[in-house]
Amino acid sequence: MSLIEDLGVRAKEASLKMATLTSQAKNRALEEMAQAIIFNKEEILKGNQEDIKAGNESGLSSALMDRLKLSDERIGDMAQGLLEVAALPDPVGEIVDGWRLPNGLEIQKVRVPMGVIGIIYEARPNVTVDAAGLCVKSGNAVILRGSSSAINSNRVLTDIISKAAEGSGLPAGCIQLVTLTDRESAKELMRLRGYVDVLIPRGGAGLIRTVVEESTVAVIETGVGNCHTYIDAGADMLKALKIVVNAKCQRPGVCNAMETMLVHEAVAEEFLPRAAEALGERGVLLKGCERTMRILPDIEAATEEDWYKEYLDLILAVRVVPTLEDAISHINTYGSKHSEAIVTEDYSAARRFVNQVDSADVYINASTRFTDGNQYGLGAEIGISTQKLHARGPMSIRELTTTKFIIYGDGQVRS
Repeated sequence: MSLIEDLGVRAKEASLKMATLTSQAKNRALEEMAQAIIFNKEEILKGNQEDIKAGNESGLSSALMDRLKLSDERIGDMAQGLLEVAALPDPVGEIVDGWRLPNGLEIQKVRVPMGVIGIIYEARPNVTVDAAGLCVKSGNAVILRGSSSAINSNRVLTDIISKAAEGSGLPAGCIQLVTLTDRESAKELMRLRGYVDVLIPRGGAGLIRTVVEESTVAVIETGVGNCHTYIDAGADMLKALKIVVNAKCQRPGVCNAMETMLVHEAVAEEFLPRAAEALGERGVLLKGCERTMRILPDIEAATEEDWYKEYLDLILAVRVVPTLEDAISHINTYGSKHSEAIVTEDYSAARRFVNQVDSADVYINASTRFTDGNQYGLGAEIGISTQKLHARGPMSIRELTTTKFIIYGDGQVRS
């Protein structure tokens, strides 16, 4: 039996016990995991420093280095995230629907854990803790497979939280890490049907595409974030300026940062110079269409490829559009169905935008940076689903459950 298959066997056994745990037992485990993270902060930072050193030596991008780096604050946030998940209502056992048939059978549709969840992700050690916590709360066992760039951080974190969980009474094997970093180990996890019930990739376009195309396990597809902000003819200019600066600059290396700004031609002459100045002060490189370059002649020309790009950096593509419909068409053509925003005081324009843009999260007069389970009040998230089946948008504990029908009878037989 291979190492990966052994993880699957242990996880499957653990999942049967996880499904029967009380909310109190799961919450106690999450609290113990949070305390263990704080208590072992120095050990976590030491492991992370090894990854940071290796990342610098291998030339990791600034965006990936930002995701990789841990600090006292980020470690505290991971622990706090577990406590917030513990405070959420337990979805397991919720009666979603119920009715009584004329023959006396009582039907209940009940929320239950998925079983074993596999997570394949890149660079971000906080995903290790977030994913484990969400799976514990939703009654699932989890197999974690992070990237080689974060292997030391992930080993330390998984060791700490798994020991804390098992010490609180959770079954052995409920939280496990694939310690192998070769591609074959990831592919083996993708094909672990019979042990893994669902696989969730979290990372760049290449990783997600590989998992979707090569997995024989059911996949919940999380998407890259080619996010747009559209400045409408009816926009408040000060509000728009504040939103675009935040959406691009507050943390450019994450999936909900703005990558393309669309500006209605009616306000382009007024808005673009002000936006260029504010973004330029923060080090943003602009790439524009021909009409944008007539207003901002010193910027770079945008190519067709730029409209598709998730830069994860201080780079922004800019296009002037004649109409609201052109903005919607651009987003639906080039976007990744993640997060899109319109800035406008025109109610009709806002309604058309939210009704016609095909994305998981659509904003009116707010930054796309809010697309996050924690910001939505869901607690930590396991990823942003951009698909349409099962889950869409930030996925928290409810999205890590499925349903079963329970039928109560009193001797009925079918004629």
